[in-house]
Amino acid sequence: MEDLAMAAAIGTLFGMGVFQMLRRDLVKAAMGFALLFNAVNLFILSTGAYRGASAPYTTNLADGKATSDPLVQALILTAIVVSFGSYALLLAMVNLVSRRFNRIDSDEVKELIN
Repeated sequence: MEDLAMAAAIGTLFGMGVFQMLRRDLVKAAMGFALLFNAVNLFILSTGAYRGASAPYTTNLADGKATSDPLVQALILTAIVVSFGSYALLLAMVNLVSRRFNRIDSDEVKELIN
């Protein structure tokens, strides 16, 4: 039941992120990227979830207890840092476009094509 709820939450976040990315408003599209980044991070985290008997940072393997995979947690931390950097760059580009063209609607900025 918990897995189904997690899958539904990830799917909902992913769907909302894609929907917002397809909007014409550049700020809403940037928010869609943030939702999409969070959905991908939750998906990666859920793939490494394991109901082990001990935490992944314990080193006592003599007991024979199964642990969660610590590699996935390290990858999530890296993905969060990369997503924050990408989001900061995206917001800087949206800010640059809005200051240069005085609008945030992507259809009204015809100079972006040329």
